[in-house]
Amino acid sequence: MKIDRLISILVVLLRRERVQAKELAEMFDVSVRTILRDVDAINLAGIPIVTYQGANGGIGIAEGYRLDKSVLSANDMAAIITTLKGVSGMMPDSRFDVLMEKLKNPLSSAQLDMVDLKTRQMIVDLSPWGGNEPLKEKIILLRQAIENYNEIEFVYLDAEGTRTRRRVEPYSLILKGQKWYLYAWCLLRQDFRLFKLSRIKELLITDQSYPARELPNEQFPWEGEWKQNARMLELDLLFEQEMESRVEEYFDSDMIRQDDGRIMIKIHLPENNWLYAWLLSFGSTVEVINPPHVREIMARTAAEIFKKYSS
Repeated sequence: MKIDRLISILVVLLRRERVQAKELAEMFDVSVRTILRDVDAINLAGIPIVTYQGANGGIGIAEGYRLDKSVLSANDMAAIITTLKGVSGMMPDSRFDVLMEKLKNPLSSAQLDMVDLKTRQMIVDLSPWGGNEPLKEKIILLRQAIENYNEIEFVYLDAEGTRTRRRVEPYSLILKGQKWYLYAWCLLRQDFRLFKLSRIKELLITDQSYPARELPNEQFPWEGEWKQNARMLELDLLFEQEMESRVEEYFDSDMIRQDDGRIMIKIHLPENNWLYAWLLSFGSTVEVINPPHVREIMARTAAEIFKKYSS
């Protein structure tokens, strides 16, 4: 809808000093002519838009203009505050509290009550059950290194159990699949790499600063790393009926219910140590139907486990 696009363009212009019409057109998958019409509409609505010429030109909001708080609805405010609360649970930082107070400050008592009600309707809690203070401390240290452009050193234990000492330039903290990762330029591999925080040991922030590198153009360049150096398999998994709720929770793929109540799932996953550990986590409630070699490996592993516990 056009109104959604206008609001989105306005949010981009509030966040950035200036942006080119071509970039906005690509962002919203419309023509440059459409973007220019949208900008005119925003200007006619009373928000002064300025066009800057030259190599560093683009579209921006007039310097010194303050946007009225009414642009943010109660739903908008609730969404922002809910997100901030969720993040602050894993990244203790007084700036989050200050920002939430700034957002609430201009609101009337009635508006505050409405926002409070809406923030209780959906709660985001990113912290693990029982808490994890060592992880929080690690995140605090990494944020400090990222903000100050300091190289860091650590020992890294990869999925195969290999330990290597790394020195990296940290760029991003990523919460993916309820796990935290560090996206950094690895001086050992001379490339961007994704590091799982739980596998980072002996973390040390150095005094060595680094100039910011140009990041990959993809929005989520780490998406392919989870299957890097591993061949993809199509697995046929047969779950016991008692696992129905967990199957629905874990898988987006279609479930094929068998006559006996069991559930068949087809899924593509990389073949590595994680795959077999993940399959074993389901115990006897899952059976690998295909491919045959995975079925054989699971049978052999189960026999070894039985031998160890029956001796």
